[in-house]
Amino acid sequence: MTTIIVTSSRSPHGNTRRIADTLSAGLDARVVSPAQATADLLADADLIGFGSGIYSLGFDERLLDCIATLPHMAGRAAFIFASSGLPEPPFARYTKRLARQLERRGFRVVGTFVCRGVDTWGPFKLVGGVSREHPSAADFERARSFAAGL
Repeated sequence: MTTIIVTSSRSPHGNTRRIADTLSAGLDARVVSPAQATADLLADADLIGFGSGIYSLGFDERLLDCIATLPHMAGRAAFIFASSGLPEPPFARYTKRLARQLERRGFRVVGTFVCRGVDTWGPFKLVGGVSREHPSAADFERARSFAAGL
């Protein structure tokens, strides 16, 4: 099975990229940036992962723009992953919004993985950040298990 992981990680801590690399190792996948994720490249993949850090309760705009430019992918399997300093709030389900966007492009979303990641943005910097111990060894183990389940 050919797998490609499209990820955007802006954090200076590399949270999401480290999760992408862990997923990649478990899936024998190639990791690319949104700029590299052309329709031609993705057309050859059986499974495509889309992930980024969470910024202002949403995925990175570069990832969203990449998805918006893709043609209809006719039932291609996809998964979502993210890292965030805070848990996903029930009033702003960013993973569900991304799943709907992928489904509008014809993808079939087969799984979602989210974990915490150290966040030192804005006011969090004043207190040394939040989720300082994440992604943790347990988070990476959960990522490996998620990849194995795909």
